[in-house]
Amino acid sequence: MESYFIKGIFIGLLFGIPIGAVGTMTVHRTIRYGFKAGLMTGLGSSTADCFYACVGVFGLTFISDFLLKHQMIIHLIGSSLILAMGIQLFICKRKLISLQSPKQVTDSIKMFLSSFVIGITNPAAILTFLFAFSYFGISGGKNLFLGIWLVCGVFIGTYIWWITLSAIVSIIKKKTETHSFRYMNKIFGTVLILFGMVVLIKTFHG
Repeated sequence: MESYFIKGIFIGLLFGIPIGAVGTMTVHRTIRYGFKAGLMTGLGSSTADCFYACVGVFGLTFISDFLLKHQMIIHLIGSSLILAMGIQLFICKRKLISLQSPKQVTDSIKMFLSSFVIGITNPAAILTFLFAFSYFGISGGKNLFLGIWLVCGVFIGTYIWWITLSAIVSIIKKKTETHSFRYMNKIFGTVLILFGMVVLIKTFHG
């Protein structure tokens, strides 16, 4: 039981560390809104990873077959969302603020959902999880109890990364002058636009 949990944590860490669109969003939101905003953004991604981990570990082939069959459309949705967020951020002229308004709960939910949607629009993650499970000697169709422990480990592993990333960015932010972030929206907006274009190009030419 414990071995599955530990393996899940290792797999989660491997999945979490690569910096992609969600990583860019997490860094930007931590700088702009604070540590909690980074955690909420990372939580959405970790939840999406858990969904795909469940599909892989419990052998839910009817879900994986459907998602992989329609992955082109799903990738288009994901890339369009990333592009839209990047463009919106690029043209945004608001200064860095703190997430301390009455809308805090609503804004946090939006941060969670946006990163979750981007994470869930990558059906190929199923195949990556299956490869990781195979590498660690874990076969699909495990019983419910062991599977839950494995998925919990994956969640904790991915979320450890998002906590670490948000904490590092928060520390750097405190030691950096505010005027250094003057062009931050345009920088992160450009990065998101590039990520969206890469996903879009890979969708049609992959």
